[in-house]
Amino acid sequence: MQSLEGKVVLVTGAAKRIGRSIALALAAEGARVAIHYGESDAQARLTASECGGVPVFQANLESVAEIRSMFDRVADHFGRLDGLVNNAARFTRFDPLDIEESDWDFIHSVNLKSVFFSCQAAARIMLPTGNGRIVNIASLGAIRPWQEHAHYCASKAGVVMLTRALSRAWAPKISVNAVAPGVIPFGGTDDRIERFIAATPAGRAGTGEEIADAVLYFLRTSTFTTGQLVAVDGGLSQK
Repeated sequence: MQSLEGKVVLVTGAAKRIGRSIALALAAEGARVAIHYGESDAQARLTASECGGVPVFQANLESVAEIRSMFDRVADHFGRLDGLVNNAARFTRFDPLDIEESDWDFIHSVNLKSVFFSCQAAARIMLPTGNGRIVNIASLGAIRPWQEHAHYCASKAGVVMLTRALSRAWAPKISVNAVAPGVIPFGGTDDRIERFIAATPAGRAGTGEEIADAVLYFLRTSTFTTGQLVAVDGGLSQK
């Protein structure tokens, strides 16, 4: 496996939760991390500080123009881009009969649309160099149906198929893989999360660090591993 020392990797939604864990793990491996955030400026700057004072890049991922501007700024700052982790996402809960167009667009604009256009922008930088790694963060909801999250499940299932399609489009120069986290609570749980934890064969919730381990595997391994989905969920998707 290749070293991540000196590799330039952009992590979207890196200010907190899983994104923060991924950014910290990358920095610990010697990568040159680019921190994206949408609105969490203070938390993004704290994460950047904990990663060794790396740069932060703000962008509203609902806007394709802002996505493209961010990638231009990253390329201008670092001179290249070796890896992209599409982590930023939204999550809401609705009875399917209550979902309105605005609710659907709120989720899909970031969870799926921004993932595609971020992949596209990254590929335009990576393809001329002939070497790149993209990791998309999917969800257990891409694999298992959740009745009050039909819109969210659809967005994350879309990420999985997008990963597979782009892996074919850009092979052999760029690998595109996906990680589907299971129950990874941050800042407490509720009855729903506790039920998921109780159903998890591993007998516990996962951690951001465990998701980061899977992401780093895809960033380190050769481009011969592409179009793959790994569920880091304590076995929950097998039930």
